Amino acid sequence: MKNSLSQLNKAYEICRKETQQWAKTFYLGTLLLPYEKRKAIWAIYVWCRRTDEIMDSVEASSKTTEELSDNLDEWEANTINVFKGNIKSDLDAVLFDTIEKFPQNIEPYLDMIEGQRMDLKKYRYENFSELKLYCYRVAGTVGLMTQNVMGIDSAYTSAPWSNMPDPSEAAIALGIANQLTNILRDVGEDRQRGRIYLPQEDMNNFNYSEEELLKGVINTQWKMLMNFQLTRARDWFKKSEDGIKWLSADARWPVWTSLRLYRGILDSIEKLDYDVFNNRAFVKNSVKAFEIPISFLISRIK
Repeated sequence: MKNSLSQLNKAYEICRKETQQWAKTFYLGTLLLPYEKRKAIWAIYVWCRRTDEIMDSVEASSKTTEELSDNLDEWEANTINVFKGNIKSDLDAVLFDTIEKFPQNIEPYLDMIEGQRMDLKKYRYENFSELKLYCYRVAGTVGLMTQNVMGIDSAYTSAPWSNMPDPSEAAIALGIANQLTNILRDVGEDRQRGRIYLPQEDMNNFNYSEEELLKGVINTQWKMLMNFQLTRARDWFKKSEDGIKWLSADARWPVWTSLRLYRGILDSIEKLDYDVFNNRAFVKNSVKAFEIPISFLISRIK
């Protein structure tokens, strides 16, 4: 399937609109990138969303486990074909265009699909080690998908004696931090689908039961448990900060902005007194307006 420049531009515009609609905080950060990088991030986001919808869309809720497994297998095969240049749709075309402009490996894409397979059968996580693997697969991989788009600062690569820095660990850490934040924000929604992502070991340590979670009980034990989870998520955000300095100058501001805005969801959870059963935590527009220039200053200092 061949795509004209006009078709590609229309497909990128679809990606832009989808990103704006479904990932408002993330989208705001992308607007600070140069246009070509911005388009690439939108294309990657839409691939990730299409992957996620195989398991989490309204249509998916009426399918059997076997049907969902088949859909994931088909999607994996389609993704492999896209990386080979075998294009079936305009949205496939923008992903192929992106990986041609910003070469990358297919492994993070396949790992993300494997993360969706975990959701087929796994509804509980025994400990953080299990949860971390899930978070890597469904979100840490995004950091790997996007790091070549962001690029490395030429100051680290121009001299013959320079060692190319590897931002991979920091990129993965940011993805894990984002996913931990999603999990804490969406506890109420996930329990309605029979899913509990909070590690069972942590719940036991804080003497908070699964039955209480399913009922939405907010007590001292719950608040202590959530405070522990928020601290862990913030630690992962902190780990990710070290790698931002290696990114190209035009990527540092948007990445700092996205990091600080997404981390702000954790602050919102605290302000709700950890009631994520009856509220959805989000970052207010006034806070976003404040954080953007602050992030700009940080990106120049650090």
